[in-house]
Amino acid sequence: MTPLEQTSGTLVNVLTVTLGAALGLLVRGRLPERIVAVVMQSLGLTTLFIGIANAFDLNAVTRPPGVIVGLLALAAGAALGEWWRLDDRLTGLGERLKERFRGEGSFTQGFVSASLLFCVGPLTLIGSIQNGLSGDPSFLLLKSALDGVAALALAASYGFGVIFSAVTVLLIQAPISLGAGGLAALVPDPATDPRVLLVNGVGGLMIMGLGIDLLGLKRLRIAAMLPALLLVLILYELAVPLFG
Repeated sequence: MTPLEQTSGTLVNVLTVTLGAALGLLVRGRLPERIVAVVMQSLGLTTLFIGIANAFDLNAVTRPPGVIVGLLALAAGAALGEWWRLDDRLTGLGERLKERFRGEGSFTQGFVSASLLFCVGPLTLIGSIQNGLSGDPSFLLLKSALDGVAALALAASYGFGVIFSAVTVLLIQAPISLGAGGLAALVPDPATDPRVLLVNGVGGLMIMGLGIDLLGLKRLRIAAMLPALLLVLILYELAVPLFG
């Protein structure tokens, strides 16, 4: 299998995000503010629903209890992320891109929100692994359609920063797909593997936070929680021997 086949879904995803964001920029400023606001509310509600649905993956892991492992990972990961100032660093990257490309005030928020929305979730992980293992891009094609619509809505609201999230998609998903061949023996069935379920569940909690942010209810420091996606795997491996 060629690298192009392993990353075909990611390349389509990058294209749909770029096209969606470009269309959003075309209609930006041409739609009444009330229409943009209600579209963003719709995106926020959908994001919140997706997060809730994925968070329930924690319940599928019972030994050790997935909810407990997820809670510990999220709390410890958030503390570690704040210590490393991940949220500030990601925001700073958005600010540097804003200055480089002369973006408007909402540039950084668009870049950060879109990058997190498109790269933290089960379809990112499962889809990239599936594409890398078998060359099947079906999950990532579904994700591409969802991301394209979201990119349009986000760009219409936040502007030019959203289009740069396509680079984030490429940098996150392509390495996962290319490295998936080495995971074949460790993760024979990504859809039911407890480690994948735990990552999906913790990712779902983070997506819920992003949905709350998109709805304008409260700005949560989701980027600071990113270490939890790795910590949940470490905690799982440490806890498995204790539960037989």
